[in-house]
Amino acid sequence: MNHYNDTQRHALLDLARTSIRHGLDLGRPLEPPHPPHDAALLAPRASFVTLHHEGELRGCIGTLEAQRPLYLDVAHNAYAAAFRDPRFSPLLAPEYADLRLHIAILTPPVPLVTTDEAALLAALRPGVDGVILEEGRHRATFLPAVWAQLPSPEEFLLHLKYKAGLGAGYWSPDLRVSTYQTEAFGDEG
Repeated sequence: MNHYNDTQRHALLDLARTSIRHGLDLGRPLEPPHPPHDAALLAPRASFVTLHHEGELRGCIGTLEAQRPLYLDVAHNAYAAAFRDPRFSPLLAPEYADLRLHIAILTPPVPLVTTDEAALLAALRPGVDGVILEEGRHRATFLPAVWAQLPSPEEFLLHLKYKAGLGAGYWSPDLRVSTYQTEAFGDEG
């Protein structure tokens, strides 16, 4: 899935980086003063922004469903990844120069109907599907990029259950699973 050209990708990466710099300088998210002229960046889309510093994860925040134009979603998620990811302390100015950004633009989630865990495992496409697991107040997602660290469907699902606060052997007919794909790009290379 390549819906975005190099110019659009660079514009989103620059916007994300500008939003983080704005957060360091002014302590609040960037509200871009002018919308872009590019219709693809104005369309409502969901995105995740992931930050790495010195090769280590430094923040990752996103949305699972389109709620605002893509350019605003990226700007807000970049700021949130740098300053509001509860797993990390807020980004410090000296870290900015060596920060590597990665953006994933999500397709709309599609419910995956499965009768049991074996059927779910068989339906997952490693390296392709992002997965949302939810039941009641338990909800978690892994982007398709996580398959690089958890390559088997069994391992992927196990860690996703843990992230959602569910036990390893947990299964319920009320468990909802959705999949999505991403167009991902970044400046980490």
